[in-house]
Amino acid sequence: MSQTMTGTTPKIRIRDLHKSFGAKKVLDGVSMDVAQGTSFVVIGGSGSGKSVLLRCILGLITPDSGIIEIDGENVLEAPEKRREKLRSEIGMLFQNAALFDSLTVWENVTFGLLALHKITRKNARNHAGTILAQVGLDPSVGDLYPSELSGGMQKRVGLARAIAAQPDILFFDEPTTGLDPIMGAVIDGLIVDCVKKLGSTAIAITHDMASAQRIGDEAAMLYKGKLIWQGAASSLMNSGNPYVDQFTHGRREGPISMELRR
Repeated sequence: MSQTMTGTTPKIRIRDLHKSFGAKKVLDGVSMDVAQGTSFVVIGGSGSGKSVLLRCILGLITPDSGIIEIDGENVLEAPEKRREKLRSEIGMLFQNAALFDSLTVWENVTFGLLALHKITRKNARNHAGTILAQVGLDPSVGDLYPSELSGGMQKRVGLARAIAAQPDILFFDEPTTGLDPIMGAVIDGLIVDCVKKLGSTAIAITHDMASAQRIGDEAAMLYKGKLIWQGAASSLMNSGNPYVDQFTHGRREGPISMELRR
């Protein structure tokens, strides 16, 4: 079982992760530890490998090589049934919420529980009301459909679905995309509250620096598939790393240059 220098096993441990799509190298030797109960934020520009990293941990994409451990267990070597069990213990807030249009809000919130037959429909409706209240929505919203909700409400429902099964691990994919600054701050506050209440370990990917600092304990930056910096999220704006500083301050001049697409 792998351990950190402090002698405790990280909740998530990644070593030398590689993933390419054809000639395109997306992840190039990524290694990182995420401690139990930590909110870890990964920043980086479009195409830096953030989403692919998240999907590799989730098991939606198989890396070409490397190690992904959860609680010391290499999930890439685990039998399929075990991998499914590990995935079921992860809650995910997708970019743009990704709700099912044909289902009511309460059915969306409890979709995973219902699909795994862990709850009856009657109990699911009541459970959804409780979870919706935790993200600041009236339980009556459960009877609506996603098309009847604003963008901010859809994000809250997506968050409610992510925490419905009280998961050990929570993933957030660009949680403030498409929201105005005030609603973005509201969603970030809800994320922090929910993570603390559950005692979960969280990984978020974002390019929103205000959001990264609000929800993150630790932060790291991916650039061209490599983890080029890691530190406290509170130091994102003054990291001392020229790549991170250019990205976080949105400067045109610096070591990061826009690549022309052909």
